[in-house]
Amino acid sequence: MRRAVAAAVCAAAAFCGVARGDVFTSAQDTAQLPSASEPNAAGAVGTDSFSWTTPPANPVQMSPVQLLSIWQSAGAAYGIDWQVLGAINRIESDFGRNMGPSSAGAIGWMQFMPSTWLEWGVDADGNGLADPWNPTDAIYSAARYLAAAGGRTNLHDAIFSYNHAEWYVDEVMRYARDFGLGAGGSTAVAPVVAPAPVSQPQPVLVTPGPSLGPDYKPALRRVRRLQRRVAVYEHAAAAAPLLSTRLAFQQRAVLFNVQLDAARDVLHRLRAEAENVVGFTLDATRTTQSVQTPEPLPATAGYVFPVGGGPGIVSASHTHHDYPAVDIAAPEGSPIYAFTDSLVLRAWSAPDPRCGIGFTVESGDGRSWTFCHLSYLDPAVQPGALLRAGTQVGLVGATGDASGPHLHLQLQPPTSWPQNESWFSAFAGTAFTWQDGGSLFSVEG
Repeated sequence: MRRAVAAAVCAAAAFCGVARGDVFTSAQDTAQLPSASEPNAAGAVGTDSFSWTTPPANPVQMSPVQLLSIWQSAGAAYGIDWQVLGAINRIESDFGRNMGPSSAGAIGWMQFMPSTWLEWGVDADGNGLADPWNPTDAIYSAARYLAAAGGRTNLHDAIFSYNHAEWYVDEVMRYARDFGLGAGGSTAVAPVVAPAPVSQPQPVLVTPGPSLGPDYKPALRRVRRLQRRVAVYEHAAAAAPLLSTRLAFQQRAVLFNVQLDAARDVLHRLRAEAENVVGFTLDATRTTQSVQTPEPLPATAGYVFPVGGGPGIVSASHTHHDYPAVDIAAPEGSPIYAFTDSLVLRAWSAPDPRCGIGFTVESGDGRSWTFCHLSYLDPAVQPGALLRAGTQVGLVGATGDASGPHLHLQLQPPTSWPQNESWFSAFAGTAFTWQDGGSLFSVEG
């Protein structure tokens, strides 16, 4: 086996990586990249001029959202699904947090063995060095290695060649699906393009549609139960001191993940059969549903307001009762959206006594945000999932310690007021109304 896995699944709220010098997010011209048809010639990767087998002295933080463009461009360059590269990046080094050297000697962002790096390492940023501690070089090298192993047409065998274990293939594919990989993967990767302007969804009340049916809630409970079982075995595997014990826990997690995938398919089928409109509520007493119609973003490209409904029914205050946060009031069942591109760090559908149903994400600037008091959380919102700005993630509720329906939004930890964010205040009057009137003012807390 020429590759060693450093499989550590971590739910920490910060991600840091190590790179030598600057971190590059775009590679050199694809035409200049080495082919995947044959390995490097001896001495071709420029490793003689620096200590490439040891970590650099100065770590550089990069969030998964920031890594996304590297996964995509590397995938496009070598014909590998970017979601697979993201999944391997997560498993091998926890997005650069755990880069070794491992006990087997694997190094860097994608945990290459040194001998394998000499054969397949890529100087992707064109600085004359092929550096396994540089995320761009490492991710492009992984894409090249997978392509050389036949990954354009047979992902399973290519991933198996990366680490010779079926559980590893299953784990990579599961995380790749969390990142949005379709069934069976794809053999063509679209080129990376600039994101389109984001539109602000606004709900319009319409007459009720068909019921979700009696099978939906039991199916939802089964999904949540299996999610908890998977989480238990993944946590046990990460904490296991012995490799044999860790593998046993990982195998159990994989078995439950197979059941979880099937349960999710049932849940999605029931939803598709019952609903032909976007945005629905599980509250049986509610007599309306919502359908989304786009409106132009009033300000700050890349952001949407996290609660739909418009200024007539959505409101917020400049202050919060005891610490920096914002409570966005809206009717029960109003849609909740990802306010910017972000990565899910934690998610819980069983109500917490204080926060209720909610989740925590990391935005592209590396900060963490927590959403609380939802009445419903979409099962697709789970650790490792990448959310695009404007993706509907749940519904407004009053679960946990809440006096009425609203979305509680705060930084994690709550070090500053969301109301002071320029993107938030830009939506005043178009997506929500200030409860205390006036324009945004500085809040101390």
